Amino acid sequence: MRSWLHDCLARRPWWMNALMAFCFYMATLYMPWDFFLKPIDRDAEAWFGFLLRGWGAKATEPLHWAIYAAGAYGFWRMRGWMWPWAALYAAQVALGMVVWGIVYKGGAVGWLSGLAGAVVPAMVAVGIWNTRARFGVKRATMRQRYGEWALVTGASAGIGAEFARALAREGMSCVLTARRDDRLRLLADELEKQYGVATRVVAADLEQSAGVEHLVEALRDIDLAVFINNAGFGYSGRFDKQDPKRLRAMIEVNCVAPVVLAGHLLPRLRQRGCGAMIISGSIAGRQPLPYHALYSATKVFDLHVGEALWAEMRGTGVDILVLEPGPTESEFRDVAGEIREVGEPAANVVQLSLDALGRQPSVISGWFNWARATFARLVPRTVLILMAEKFVLQQTPEEMR
Repeated sequence: MRSWLHDCLARRPWWMNALMAFCFYMATLYMPWDFFLKPIDRDAEAWFGFLLRGWGAKATEPLHWAIYAAGAYGFWRMRGWMWPWAALYAAQVALGMVVWGIVYKGGAVGWLSGLAGAVVPAMVAVGIWNTRARFGVKRATMRQRYGEWALVTGASAGIGAEFARALAREGMSCVLTARRDDRLRLLADELEKQYGVATRVVAADLEQSAGVEHLVEALRDIDLAVFINNAGFGYSGRFDKQDPKRLRAMIEVNCVAPVVLAGHLLPRLRQRGCGAMIISGSIAGRQPLPYHALYSATKVFDLHVGEALWAEMRGTGVDILVLEPGPTESEFRDVAGEIREVGEPAANVVQLSLDALGRQPSVISGWFNWARATFARLVPRTVLILMAEKFVLQQTPEEMR
């Protein structure tokens, strides 16, 4: 815990860490108390040095909360949009201190107190303005960070194919595996022609232990640097109507194959002292899903294994990430037998994961999915399951209900 916190804080100078802590305090403690608990007749908010009281102050507090929440998140992630807006906001506070002193105290005392109060926020504004290079720093390419070769399972379509394209775009050669050899070869040809990288196609059925062993054997002569554990599928419907053979196949592909492959490949990554593994989980793993009961169970399995491995591999040079997308443009719904719904572009989901790799144990794609996952922690379990049932039922074909 201490080393993780040290790594996180080392990304910023001490004064910026203090500013981040202040924003976090304001967003999580002070502003909620100010808005919900402080009596209206005692409430006051300052904007540009002018005080608003009573209902006027209450009306502007959500905006103040949003500013501090954005500041806490922006400093934590060092987002590019923080510059120049954080500097300008601090400059506004400095100006407001001067205006407040002149308007509400007046005379020489007002000027002096206003200027004195403006010193710290002015220093903060200048400091943020002069540290532009720290915000939105473009990360190194995947090849620069880890090495030449990547393995992508489930690469024939959807998120897997987009992972292969994104890695090739960043200079990585790719081992592509799935069951459909023809699709893999079309993708390999695309990557070689468009990005000039090497590829290797390994047709393998990860439902079968022989398929997993075949894939491991095909990797022996490759200095593997990145493992994208993306293969998986869903199965929509009421449990007693589902085919037990397909249920077992889902466990094999979603759970057993990732564990066996990781067991073979992680020691190699750790030995080379540099590497990465991304596991494609799902937002479905954040709660039980009636009519997707086994699928959500396999994804919480992936989430827990991946996040635990993130902790185990810290400090070894091997980065682990669990990617948790929601509905995505892919073949998932067709394979699962769900009613089609518009999803997030797979390329967006992949880019999010590559940007988050090395920074955190898991990442949820999309603010709405993040909100749903957070909501799932706050409501009673029974209510959560029944709400999920109503939602998933709408995506389930009539004959499988």
